[in-house]
Amino acid sequence: MPLYQDLATRTAKLIVDGVLRAGDRLPSVRQACRTNEVSPVTITQAYYLLESRGLIEARPKSGYFVRARLGQALAEPEMSRPLGQSTQLQVSDFIFQILESVKDPAVVPLGSSFPSPYLFPLDKLGRFLASAARKLDPLSTITDLPPGNEELRRQLALRYLAHGATVAPQEIIITSGAMEGINLCLQAVTRPGDLIAIESPTFYAGLQASERLGLKVIEIPTHPREGVSLAALEDALRQHPVKACLFMLNFANPMGGLVPDERKKALLELLHRHDVPLIEDDVYAELYFGQQAPLCSKTEDRAGLVMHVSSFSKCLAPGYRLGWVAAGRYAQAIQRQKLSTSLATNVPVQIALADYLKHGGYENHLRHLRRTLANQEAALTAAVEQHFPAGTRLARPQGGYFLWLELPRRVDTLLLHQQALAQGISIAPGPIFSAKREFGNCLRLNFGHPDSPRQQAAIATLGQLVAELL
Repeated sequence: MPLYQDLATRTAKLIVDGVLRAGDRLPSVRQACRTNEVSPVTITQAYYLLESRGLIEARPKSGYFVRARLGQALAEPEMSRPLGQSTQLQVSDFIFQILESVKDPAVVPLGSSFPSPYLFPLDKLGRFLASAARKLDPLSTITDLPPGNEELRRQLALRYLAHGATVAPQEIIITSGAMEGINLCLQAVTRPGDLIAIESPTFYAGLQASERLGLKVIEIPTHPREGVSLAALEDALRQHPVKACLFMLNFANPMGGLVPDERKKALLELLHRHDVPLIEDDVYAELYFGQQAPLCSKTEDRAGLVMHVSSFSKCLAPGYRLGWVAAGRYAQAIQRQKLSTSLATNVPVQIALADYLKHGGYENHLRHLRRTLANQEAALTAAVEQHFPAGTRLARPQGGYFLWLELPRRVDTLLLHQQALAQGISIAPGPIFSAKREFGNCLRLNFGHPDSPRQQAAIATLGQLVAELL
């Protein structure tokens, strides 16, 4: 864990434990530097992270103070404990029933998997798309077949380089969103009946893809802050014929966890020893709240085992359905899978996004988006702390746009989902994130939509419904 994150975590624990109370003044940057023997930059980054999480506030000419909280400070969930061994999946019907509810604009979208579309520069992107369509070279309909538009792949390679990873444009395959990328990766390294390792809980789209391909899964215990248990994963790799791991290492959906850099390196080294590929679903990596981007797994990918999947859907261009895979040693296999399934990704969209990355101010957009999401996370967390009953646990993320709540054991979130929907509120109940429908007392909330009186009222209603189920 970087020094500033470690310092922020320790300070946050003091606040949660009540050692530091509302109104207490934190040490000045100079004092904290002397006490912790670190640089002013480290202290500033730590205070910025705590401020973005709503735990402290800066007062002009006075310093930093613990922020007053309207409700209880909630403890963090513990490591998950999935039951049993490998599982044959049957989850799609169950998931589709739940997801249908989030499409209604009249419903408060706390259960949605998408951020508000109004957070993105869609007008500006539209101008780039119109220009790409007008200037389209007819030959590009052929030259931009998989692996995809050359300039877009070059721009993506430059972004990898900015994150410390050397990725050749030749190993990048453009896809129709990250979901297609995950499917192509699974098809490249598995066959029906094979076993893959997943997090517990995990994003339901990975479960759906695995079910469609006839795969079995083994669920690995996962901590909301540290990610998968390396000991449990190593046991699984020794005892079972695991063909691949499908993990989210950065702001995982649904728990929001960010795997610390050192644990990420240890995970990659473990997979390298066992020669097991990693399919990393990394669509939230750009949405970090601190000053520093998380470690990119491709920086440690010495053997080409990492298939790094991402897209622009969560950080720039929802609805454009453009993603990619930095595929390592599997590039040729994934390219062939792409050609034999969907053939190509929309060519004008590829050209438009390549031009936007070159000229559109992507970094300025990302900085604004990160600040907005951090503020929305603080607002939603404060509302949960105010309105949810004692015994609620909360995993606070350092990026992305999801909160993971663990409610008292007596609460059935499938029943809570039905009751909330009757009140015009959607939630994502925990069982949709498990192959065995576990996490029956957990739920995921989305803070990707602006705070509003309507959302505040929805959280108050949810808190009351939870209290009535106790």
